[in-house]
Amino acid sequence: MTFKIIFSGQLEFGTERSFERMVELFAHRAENYYRNVLLIKSEDIFKQETCTLEIPRLIIAAATEKEWKNTINILEFVVDYAIAGGMSAWMINDGQVVKYRHLEPNSDKAAIQAFLHGRELVKESGREEEAKKALSRAIEKFERHAKAYERRGFVNYQLRNYKDAAYDYSKSIDINPLAAEPYLGRALVKMAQEDYRAATADLEQAIKGSIPLQPMHWQARRIKAECHLKLEEYEKAAQELKFVTRRGFSADDPNFKWRKRALYNYGRSLLETGKFTEAVAAFDEAMKITDSPIDIPDAEQLLYRGLALMKAGKTGFKKDWQEAASQGSKKAAELLQEAA
Repeated sequence: MTFKIIFSGQLEFGTERSFERMVELFAHRAENYYRNVLLIKSEDIFKQETCTLEIPRLIIAAATEKEWKNTINILEFVVDYAIAGGMSAWMINDGQVVKYRHLEPNSDKAAIQAFLHGRELVKESGREEEAKKALSRAIEKFERHAKAYERRGFVNYQLRNYKDAAYDYSKSIDINPLAAEPYLGRALVKMAQEDYRAATADLEQAIKGSIPLQPMHWQARRIKAECHLKLEEYEKAAQELKFVTRRGFSADDPNFKWRKRALYNYGRSLLETGKFTEAVAAFDEAMKITDSPIDIPDAEQLLYRGLALMKAGKTGFKKDWQEAASQGSKKAAELLQEAA
């Protein structure tokens, strides 16, 4: 039996000496332990100019479980010698993820421990300054720590230190332009600064740098659509949301709670592009979701669904506007008067 396999990631080795030693050990282990029954080759992944192991995205259409196991095992060996970075791997059968592994350095090196400590502190509300200090220590110990810059950028974004956040995200991108996370983070900074055009460019890179198996891929598409709405680029917004709203998210996926908003925005973009019947369907689906933590006022949903119903030549739009007006929508009240 064979499986589809995907690898993506980057590992940093810090010094040329460490890097060269790793290349030697990899070659020895590949030949003597695994008889070169691997899905990766040394000459394809090791980059001497940066002392890194890089796999931007490797997709193997058909691989055996033995090839998967051997490759994961040798990457586990390699990651113990790295000082920063990470590697993700997916085994897929008939579109379903059978196995997933994420490998990252976890030795007692100071840079690694400072990063891991800082990353945990990021998750705790009220400990942002401690997190920044720990992540800054990681960067001091290893200046090419792209992930430490990215996490510190997130902390600065949370603290609304947008200038510092943009700097950190940009440094992370400079070090590892293949990673999607800092592009997404920098896009959020640009959105906070109302620079939606620049944000869409970063979100496009986040989409390209991630894969559909990652929640971040769909998050970037959804947020990019919101930027297009702000820019009144409704066709582009609809294109992104077409994919997002058709994706089935499990309850533990971070995108699950955004389904209602995605459908609502999809309806708005369809309405603006003249696809009125499809817009009604999108608003109907959005209004069926009643347990979303992402609030959209009922008056707004009723207002826009009413507009879509009217323009689609269907009945029921006055009822929607009456309900919206009763909930305080001035626009709905005006539309009712015009339709009287």
